[in-house]
Amino acid sequence: MPAYLDHAATSPLRPQARDALLAHLGATGNPASLHGAGRDARRVLEESRESVAESLDCRPSEVVFTSGGTESDNLALKGAYRARRAADPARRRVLVSAVEHHAVLHAAAWLEQREDARVELLPVDAEGRVLTDALEAALVGDDVAVVSVMWANNETGVIQPVERLAALCRAHDVPFHTDAVQAVGAVPVSFADSGVDLLTATAHKVGGPHGVGVLLVRRGVQVAPLLHGGGQERDLRSGTVGVPSIAGLAAAYEIAVKEQAGAALRLEALRDRLVEGVRAVVPGVVVHGAGADRLPGIANLGFGGCEGDSLLMLLDAQGVEVSTGSACSAGVPQPSHVLLAMGIGEQEAREALRVSLGHSSSDVDVDAFLAAIGPAVERAGAARRVRR
Repeated sequence: MPAYLDHAATSPLRPQARDALLAHLGATGNPASLHGAGRDARRVLEESRESVAESLDCRPSEVVFTSGGTESDNLALKGAYRARRAADPARRRVLVSAVEHHAVLHAAAWLEQREDARVELLPVDAEGRVLTDALEAALVGDDVAVVSVMWANNETGVIQPVERLAALCRAHDVPFHTDAVQAVGAVPVSFADSGVDLLTATAHKVGGPHGVGVLLVRRGVQVAPLLHGGGQERDLRSGTVGVPSIAGLAAAYEIAVKEQAGAALRLEALRDRLVEGVRAVVPGVVVHGAGADRLPGIANLGFGGCEGDSLLMLLDAQGVEVSTGSACSAGVPQPSHVLLAMGIGEQEAREALRVSLGHSSSDVDVDAFLAAIGPAVERAGAARRVRR
């Protein structure tokens, strides 16, 4: 079995989620139907909604099921923008952090291109933290429609001061959205206490099934739907919901949140051992975002003199699966926008690897990485020198 160290991309299905998923795959009822099979499906749906609400500390009525993080981010950003513009046409500005996931950045860019929005990127410091003063200054005036800052970064694991940012937005009567896809199950997440108005989460990052997620919408916050049809999910997300997948999501959230504190200690110890081991094998390795609060299972490592893509392939050949710190567009590797926003140079940004641990990670996985990384760095460095 390969050493799987890419949990930030997707995490293996948990047994509890698989059991919940399989338990309902053979059921026939549509939860919108009034007959017995439909009522059974509705019962599973609403019990899952209550379970998710308990896991994320929100009201069941605030849980909107979607197809995953990308849809939830799009619904939050576009829906909040459209609702706010309808109430006040002067509200054109959309503020998002420079280190957001592309699901937020591309949704914001679409609003700018198609719906007359003015998008502004909030800067971050050298560790990747959003500058609170920059948001406060940007909120001056009465023309901001919505703000979006992720709870924790998917590349570096850096945690943002979400509660402070949400409080600033609330003081200016601006809805605040956070993409908490990486945070749920990794750190404590309370929708009620955070002060955020809209929160995105998905199932497959915590060991649930693919293709299902949630958008939490605080009571009283206006969001215009992107899909129109049968009016499911409070008329915010029309379409027949996938009851088996939702049951799997609820089960994954329940176990991830229940085990979060203990898992965090275990994963932080594993991550620190991995980083210390790499430093012993590869002197000069850089840990991006190390000066900030980070998720316990993510380490973004910079290997000077080596292309991250080359390292990824060399590690993969040795049965070690990680990710680069870059985004790939149309098959062309590009430096990570997250690292560039942190002030890291383009070449250094190309030299990054993301190692991410999760519920199935063990010392065996870390040992495999440490055994493979030295030879991989040596070969990748030699290959670059030859090309030069």
